[in-house]
Amino acid sequence: MTELQAARDALEREREAHARTLDQLSTAVAIFDGAKRLAFHNAAYRQLWGLDHAWLDERPTDGEILDHLRAAELIPEQADYRAWREKLLSCYQSIETEEQAWHLPDGRTLRMVVNPNPQGGVTYLYDDLTERFRLESRFNAAMRVQSETLDALSEGVAVFGSDGRLKLFNPAFAELWGLDPAALSGEPHIDRVAELCAPLFAQPDDWDALKAAVAGLEDQRLGSKSRKTLCDARVFDCAAAPLPDGATLLTFIDATAGVNIERALTERNQALVEAERLRNDFVHHVSYELRSPLTNIIGFAQRLDDPAVGPLNPLQRDYVGYVNAESTSLLAIINDILDLASIDVDAMELSLEEIDVAGAAFAAAQAMETRAADAGVSIHVVALGPLGCFVADGKRLRQILTNLLSNAIGFSDRGESIDLAAMRRDGEIVFKVIDRGRGVPPEVIDHIFDRFRTHSAGSRHRGVGLGLSIARSFVELHDGRIMIDSALGEGTTVTCVFPAKMVPAEAAGQEERESNG
Repeated sequence: MTELQAARDALEREREAHARTLDQLSTAVAIFDGAKRLAFHNAAYRQLWGLDHAWLDERPTDGEILDHLRAAELIPEQADYRAWREKLLSCYQSIETEEQAWHLPDGRTLRMVVNPNPQGGVTYLYDDLTERFRLESRFNAAMRVQSETLDALSEGVAVFGSDGRLKLFNPAFAELWGLDPAALSGEPHIDRVAELCAPLFAQPDDWDALKAAVAGLEDQRLGSKSRKTLCDARVFDCAAAPLPDGATLLTFIDATAGVNIERALTERNQALVEAERLRNDFVHHVSYELRSPLTNIIGFAQRLDDPAVGPLNPLQRDYVGYVNAESTSLLAIINDILDLASIDVDAMELSLEEIDVAGAAFAAAQAMETRAADAGVSIHVVALGPLGCFVADGKRLRQILTNLLSNAIGFSDRGESIDLAAMRRDGEIVFKVIDRGRGVPPEVIDHIFDRFRTHSAGSRHRGVGLGLSIARSFVELHDGRIMIDSALGEGTTVTCVFPAKMVPAEAAGQEERESNG
């Protein structure tokens, strides 16, 4: 009996090894003997159905397990459960392997394989395919979305595989190149695709760079971009991008409209630049041509007004005075136009020097005394605190202040006063011209510094609308800023702020005392 017992022990050890191996599988395994009783099950089988280990060790029958699973609502619902159960158990008399798909009430999907055993009984194998089906569903949905997205794109898209054959294209690609989609079926090689597109080539080598990106043997795959003009005058922006799987993505965008607009804008800009140059040249030429004879007229009028030339009767003297005044005003306008023309072409240069702040304010007020007196308006200069000096162009600073004072006089009534205030504040030099006239309407303030924009508002102010524009230009040339604040019926305040590149007030006073000494 020794040899027989050894064979039995070896068989038992082999069965235990097989059981341990099956217990490690993720596939649920259940083996039933010829009496339809459970002979073996692995851990995956217990976990799949949530069955009690002790109950399974009692070797229940196949039918008892099915009834238990049905009561727990774990197996698919059947219209005729009894017939379905009998059909399933008929596999014990079958000799063929059978495969079924079970869709469980909890949403899981199982693949069940029924394999009859030669010694009688059956083996059930259960694979949970739920995650696989879910991934396949997501993949198919993503592919449908990708396909519909590509079809909806207005830019042409073509994907070539690592073998250089066309794997994917959208309708826009065929439409842009005027191709029949049927001609692109069957995964043609890129050389064939290039031949189909050749009738639209403006140059024979238009597709050489694209073919090299798809089928070239470069050490490093890099993307590329280019712009191609076709023989029908259309312009395409082309791009080649390598994909991780070795394929190459080609995209084509019809940029014809954008290129035409860009070309039109460029031509229009060149025309505007040329027109501006002609305008500036014309203004310079005309202004210089006018200024020379006007200067002569002013000089002759002054000579006529000189008693040494000869006596004039009162009427003649009045006429000479009118000629002098009007000629001087016209000369000022011509000078303003020349200044603006110089600013426009960046030809205006500042003659920077140390300027006494208080002295500049008093000089500007003094220059406008005669005009203020004729208008019945008084000018008061207010110097707040020690002012010292700062670096500026003295001539242009005086022009700024006189323009602002002239504007304030024009909008003031007789008997009113104008304040010209100067102060040093937070490292800046500030000038304020304050009038108590009619004020400026809110809708006019936004355009108050525009050239040739005038608004009399019922006042006696008349002008061509250049004074404030020139003032702003000169202030900005000094890296300063100008602001205006006005209220109807209350007056207007114009503020000019300059960076205080200055000499301290005490040093300026010392220099003045030394010069006077």
